[in-house]
Amino acid sequence: MVYMEKEVSITYNDLEFSGFYTAPEGGNHPAILLIHEVWGMTDHIKDVARRFAKEGYVVLAPDLLSHTGITEKVDQTILAKVHSPETRAEAQKQLRAAMAPIQSPGFGKDTIGRLKACIDYLEKDDNVTERIAVVGFCFGGTYAYALATADNRPSAIVPFYGHAPEPLSDIAKIACPILAFYGEKDENLIGPLPDLEKAMDKHEKDFEEVIYPHTGHAFFNDTNPATYNADAASDAWAKTLTFLEKKS
Repeated sequence: MVYMEKEVSITYNDLEFSGFYTAPEGGNHPAILLIHEVWGMTDHIKDVARRFAKEGYVVLAPDLLSHTGITEKVDQTILAKVHSPETRAEAQKQLRAAMAPIQSPGFGKDTIGRLKACIDYLEKDDNVTERIAVVGFCFGGTYAYALATADNRPSAIVPFYGHAPEPLSDIAKIACPILAFYGEKDENLIGPLPDLEKAMDKHEKDFEEVIYPHTGHAFFNDTNPATYNADAASDAWAKTLTFLEKKS
């Protein structure tokens, strides 16, 4: 399949931010709003966008972090330091300091606003059908959940190792099916998962989670050898495509 790609500009509150856009050439296609990890707009995210485009989707991956300065301060090399006992303490300190800008309530509100503007952009795109799904990884998985509680337009969401909406009562606002992926060793997310499951059941949501054994956080990122799990990533990719075809 022939596909095209370009950098686009999206406007939120009179401020412009960029996005990576890729799509099959010709015709109308379902769309995916792809939300990156906390590392920002990396080559890995662009590769994932291209993979979706080759499957027949219009994909918009917005850059949500460049304006914070985070992407200049950290990259995945810091994870290697976090995993090493000799450098862990100092690396964790650096990571916490670098991530401070995204902890503010103002950042969260603005990020949801930017994501809504991305859906606006896709809705106006002549290449897009009415189906707009949301897929996110880590930071992006968390915001996929959050966007679904704040906007009823997504046709489906696929959070990869994202934090549940806060408060859990906001799950009542979700209007689309959800397929969520987790690694068994990702304790920060596996611990609260039973509460998330109960809330989804309480509000009668179409929710399915997949937990991969002997697997940790960020298992899908094939540029990070410390976390990548090829078997889990391959299975999650296949399940995602099937889910989006059936549900979105």
